[in-house]
Amino acid sequence: MNEGEVGLIQLSLFYGILILPLALLWWLGLRQLVRGLIVGVARMTLQLGLIGIYLKFLFDQDSLWLNVFWLLVMVTVANLHILTRAGISKKHLFWVSQFSLLVGVGIVLFGMILVVQPEPWYQTRYLIPLAGMLLGNCLTGNILVLDRFYSAVSERYEQFMGDLLLGAGVYEALQPFVRNALQAALSPIVATLTTLGVVALPGMMTGQILGGAEPVEAVIYQIMIMLGIASSMVVCAVLNIMLSIRLAFDGYGLLNRSIMLSPER
Repeated sequence: MNEGEVGLIQLSLFYGILILPLALLWWLGLRQLVRGLIVGVARMTLQLGLIGIYLKFLFDQDSLWLNVFWLLVMVTVANLHILTRAGISKKHLFWVSQFSLLVGVGIVLFGMILVVQPEPWYQTRYLIPLAGMLLGNCLTGNILVLDRFYSAVSERYEQFMGDLLLGAGVYEALQPFVRNALQAALSPIVATLTTLGVVALPGMMTGQILGGAEPVEAVIYQIMIMLGIASSMVVCAVLNIMLSIRLAFDGYGLLNRSIMLSPER
């Protein structure tokens, strides 16, 4: 084993680091959180292990059609997770959210491929990891934007209807809700951008440096990734919320409450 490499034995031993946080949670009586953490770690290990095997297969094949298929699977799984976590009906907004993710991630991914210029352009080693980083961040942003928007409209529905009765159009009356939802969803990425490199070193950059890359080269890649993440998050969130409004509200501005599945709403 080369210097800096981590093998399965070392990784297995490092699982022991969980003893401390699990003991603290158990001591505080948070038994459910203990079980959740154990299940989460077990699922993460299984999922990453399986995806590692599958990615090796993809890398070996390096097929355009296999890559396209896997990208569609990734987008669809992310979309279903977004709608489930946001408490939104899949029946009503599945295709809106799917389209938003495909456009937001697709445009940025295309730009990244133009910058990196792999040969061939659909090389799995670049296409799949880059798409995964973009989707992972868009997932969180879209959950937040849909959840905040529809929960706020539901809670302040009388205010919204009052603006409509005073002559405001649907989009005009919804503007405060849209702005607040986007503010909540995109503030974390803005905070990350403003503190990156000072407060913390991002994961991809750290991984590249540990893998032997020069720091300057790692910084260049990280800047590209962060620009892509911020851009795709904004495009996906704005598209998702604006397109969903067309389906969630009728011509009179009335909210179709079957859009929201959470019982508290």
